Amino acid sequence: MTTPPVTTPPRLEPVTLEGRIVRLEPLSQDHVPGLAEVGLDPAIWRWTIARPQSIDDLRDWAAATIAARDAGTELPFATIEVATSRPIGSSRYLNIAMEHLRLEIGWTWLAPAWQRSGANREAKLLMLTHAFETLGCRRVEFKTDSNNEPSRTALLGIGATFEGTFRKHIVMPDGGVRDSAYYSVIDDEWPAVKARLEESLRR
Repeated sequence: MTTPPVTTPPRLEPVTLEGRIVRLEPLSQDHVPGLAEVGLDPAIWRWTIARPQSIDDLRDWAAATIAARDAGTELPFATIEVATSRPIGSSRYLNIAMEHLRLEIGWTWLAPAWQRSGANREAKLLMLTHAFETLGCRRVEFKTDSNNEPSRTALLGIGATFEGTFRKHIVMPDGGVRDSAYYSVIDDEWPAVKARLEESLRR
């Protein structure tokens, strides 16, 4: 019996994703000063394991995900407002398992002044489109703190499906333990999810 050849899954390469409201650029340290101008509000980081309080903290945060990008395990973006070319947030692909045609979209944050502007929905549309239509993913997943109702509502709003809760999933910086709510979009659902996102952005 012949053993099937072992194939190496494709590596995700940095890419720029352009929309009408936002442009997603490969995150670099050059983005950090602009992100620090809008991204040090503690409310932004309440539900995450990061707690940046200074530009140096943000440099460390960026360095960690850039190192993960170099290792092939994450692909971080700076979220840029198209009208002003100003950094206003960030998101990334992580938990990348292209051998299973699966990845996660997470670590998404947006400065308060741009929340409810359509920027987050367009960023999700850009990243989901790239994942399904360019990378050939069959599954894109999301997770959030089970107590983060705005995030949970937003994920349902884009058409993601709630799959369940991982109990005592993450130890938080204050020593508390977080339950994580998991959501996903699969390739069969993508055309309807895409149409829903595009319609909401038109409105």
